[in-house]
Amino acid sequence: MCNIIGREPEIALLREYENSGKSEFIALYGRRRVGKTFLVRELYGSQFVFEVSGLIEGEEYDQLKVFNEALNKYGPRVITPPQDWFEAFSCLQLLLNKHKRKKRIILFIDELPCFDTHGSKFITALDHFWNGWAAHQKNIMLIVCGSATSWMIRNIIDNHGGLHNRITHEMHLHPFTLHETELYLKANKFNWNRLSTAQAYMILGGIPYYLSLLQPNESLPQNIDRLFFAENAEMHREYKRLFKSLFKNPEPYLLIMEELAKKKSGMTRDEIATALGLSSGGGLSDRLEDLVYCDFIRRYYVKEKKIKSTSAIYQMTDFFTFFYLTFCLKPPTNPNFWVSTIDKPTQNIWFGLEYERLAMAHIPQIKRALRIDSIQTNFYSWRSKQSDPAVQIDLIIERADQVTNVCEVKYSQKEYAIDKEEDLRLRDRCGSFKEETKTRAAIHPVLVTTFGMKRNMYSDYITAEVTLDDLFE
Repeated sequence: MCNIIGREPEIALLREYENSGKSEFIALYGRRRVGKTFLVRELYGSQFVFEVSGLIEGEEYDQLKVFNEALNKYGPRVITPPQDWFEAFSCLQLLLNKHKRKKRIILFIDELPCFDTHGSKFITALDHFWNGWAAHQKNIMLIVCGSATSWMIRNIIDNHGGLHNRITHEMHLHPFTLHETELYLKANKFNWNRLSTAQAYMILGGIPYYLSLLQPNESLPQNIDRLFFAENAEMHREYKRLFKSLFKNPEPYLLIMEELAKKKSGMTRDEIATALGLSSGGGLSDRLEDLVYCDFIRRYYVKEKKIKSTSAIYQMTDFFTFFYLTFCLKPPTNPNFWVSTIDKPTQNIWFGLEYERLAMAHIPQIKRALRIDSIQTNFYSWRSKQSDPAVQIDLIIERADQVTNVCEVKYSQKEYAIDKEEDLRLRDRCGSFKEETKTRAAIHPVLVTTFGMKRNMYSDYITAEVTLDDLFE
């Protein structure tokens, strides 16, 4: 466990399940590269009685062969691979019976969705194995894992067949927070300040594998050029490879992400359908749900008297995807592109947009900084449907104590100074929000910035401020 950075809540839960005294069926899911396999192997690798991982794009015969090889690794050699999944799980049951006196029998099936090839009846066989035998043994701990998050939710967690309500626990492994990212970089001998760490996060997100590609002997801009813009850059093919590993038909998902990248505040389902030239059907709702499950986008609702499902706003949340679509879809020819644009509008404007996304990804830290972490809240971005040009507010935190924090998010490499024009804009936004939503809550303007606010004659309207350091807590 000494090699695991962060993940304290997940580790505590897994230890609790391990010592529950009953059989446990745990579904662990999350986007590709987020560290699911690493977490399970670091915790339990030496205790596995059986471990197997599915083959991406493998046929049924290939998957059964891999399963058989795992059976041979942990038990007596079986030369002929099982003919089907019922036989495969029957062999697994025989293997586990030899360990029945153990206090805890830990099984790990990684990349579970890969085993479910067309017509294979894998889920039916898994259901038979669990319901017919494993669930009654009291000492089985089966951990299944998959990057195809939407498949995991629909076929395992929300299964309406034999596995319905059979999962004892589900665990969604999210990307690192800024705090965990800082811990990771320090553990790997990086001496970066918090602004550089935040900039790395705004490009790569809190994805452990991506962070592992950074080199401590290079500056962040040098790292980014090497990973994205150099000849044969290591991350150049990651974007399409990522979506191909998650979805059997990735193209519709890629098109949705490209449209969402154009609108920082997000789009409604109808707006996305119009932009893509789709009919009201066409599976768009399911695809949007899949992207939400995989942590690529989020769904939120604007403040309105009547909220319908069609009024939901879908907004891109994945940092790596947004960086790739902004700069790498049509990559520059300059292999030192990121170094050459330091402190230029190309980077500064982009970091300004990403700092809003960074704030949205760290709402618990913002609430803690405002000392409202014990108060029930709802948060969202807001855009007016009446003003022209349309007023937009980066972040609204609606509180149960009848106070609403209207948050202005500003990226700056020094203290941020509010001038007369900015002061009037902020007052206009707060006024438009209060008038259009008819809210009776008190409006408290908040400034979320990097290095705090410079005090001047226009700063008194701000009731509280949140800094980059607060996001790291």
